[in-house]
Amino acid sequence: MKIWLDDLRPVPQGYEGAKSVNEAIALIEEAEGRGIEIEVLDLDHDLGDYYSDGGDAIKLLDWLAERETFYPVEIHTANPVGRANMERMLARYWGKDIGRKRYMRPERAARDLS
Repeated sequence: MKIWLDDLRPVPQGYEGAKSVNEAIALIEEAEGRGIEIEVLDLDHDLGDYYSDGGDAIKLLDWLAERETFYPVEIHTANPVGRANMERMLARYWGKDIGRKRYMRPERAARDLS
């Protein structure tokens, strides 16, 4: 499953869409419960009117880090400060340098490259 978290942009073909952090969490939990692989989380930062339903997307990264579930992440936000904050968190917990588009834990990246 590919999850697109954004309050404004249209959901690309092949993705499941969520407008809020809580919607994204529900999609992740549903996929996990059904044994569906989460291929990527593609995240906006600012979630506008949906902020009250779980916060901005960095809160999803907080939730994932607390659970130690480090799914691949891509960022598509136009907010440079939000992007920088998310990239710092990804570099710290996901363990990849911020120069790459997709962030993965080292053991996941090694598995995917073999």
